[in-house]
Amino acid sequence: MTALRRLALGPERAVGVLAVTQILCWGILIYPPVLTMPYLAEAHGWSLAFGMSGFSLALVISGILSPTVGGLIDRHGGNMVMAPGALIGAAGMVLIASVDLWPVYFLGWALLGVAMASNLYDPAFATLARLFGATARRQITFVTFAGGFASTVGWPATHLLLEAVGWRGTYLVFAAVLACVVAPLHGLALPRKAAPTPHLPSTSPHPRPAEPLRPEGRPFLLIAAAFAIYALMLSGVTSNLLAMFQRAGLDAGTVVMLGALFGPAQVAARLADFLLAGRTHPLWIARGAVALMACSFAMLAFVGPSILVAGVFCVAFGAANGVMTIARGALPLLMFGPLGYGRVIGRIARPALFVQASAPFVVATAVERFSDATVIEAGMVCAVAALGCFMALRPPRSAEGR
Repeated sequence: MTALRRLALGPERAVGVLAVTQILCWGILIYPPVLTMPYLAEAHGWSLAFGMSGFSLALVISGILSPTVGGLIDRHGGNMVMAPGALIGAAGMVLIASVDLWPVYFLGWALLGVAMASNLYDPAFATLARLFGATARRQITFVTFAGGFASTVGWPATHLLLEAVGWRGTYLVFAAVLACVVAPLHGLALPRKAAPTPHLPSTSPHPRPAEPLRPEGRPFLLIAAAFAIYALMLSGVTSNLLAMFQRAGLDAGTVVMLGALFGPAQVAARLADFLLAGRTHPLWIARGAVALMACSFAMLAFVGPSILVAGVFCVAFGAANGVMTIARGALPLLMFGPLGYGRVIGRIARPALFVQASAPFVVATAVERFSDATVIEAGMVCAVAALGCFMALRPPRSAEGR
């Protein structure tokens, strides 16, 4: 009974709230454009690239605002930032659905960029760090585990809505969910005060105080560079991979089946980390994930995309992405500490979001100018570069054995 009371009334309820809202926010803000954009572009007489440029604008706006949003959460809490952000996102959805002028269309996506900056993983991580301090890793892992189901919910829901009410109705339904479900949950259900950090007993006879690094200089640059390179691989590959497999001779049904392996692998890896949270430093998790990516790209480059190789690649890439999302939240927390964490993680996210916005176009252009094989080899080089950044990092002395 005490545990249930703490879950309902204590800071632990933030985990359940954010688990639900992350599924909804990712399923509304990130996944639908790949399904809705062809209908939207056709209705306006635009090219698909012009329509998708609105989504890219939203990612750029999100990157610009991320440090500011993180700093606001550090000072005022997630409920004071995430709820207004959801309402702004609802307004953006309404503009996109209701007004056909292209300047208003881009204004709508700019508002959605504000919603992305204030409602996706980084603000959720900042909220958890404010509530749980340096012990927030397990809570971060659980929220990302739940968020892994966003595509499982978002894509089928978008598909059903498109068939039932069309693309305009779909965006209006999404606006209603943001305004009537997400915003109230963030504004009313998230705890308003940080929980006291528990003093855990140490197994060492002479425990040393925590010595987090300062969020600047070489360690910060290495982390930011590593996650930006990773964002290039993730965004560029996921937006072009299935088309690459088809051009390699795999039929469309097989390609869709292979793509479906990405989600379960991602969730399985997050579940494994959730069960083992605290036993391995997230720096080693990040190193292992990008090393797995490098090996996967090498296998695809040197063996070729047969059904078996492509399947192994999708599973490995999905598993690596699953734990890299956790490392993105937990590594800055352990490297730099919980003080000012929201602004730190926002600064780390900014270059990654800029890269994420441009990566699909960069990779598609590289495929047209060179070849699929060249792009896959470039992915392998990027994975090795990210691994080099993580290998050059050294955790604070107090975190060496975690």
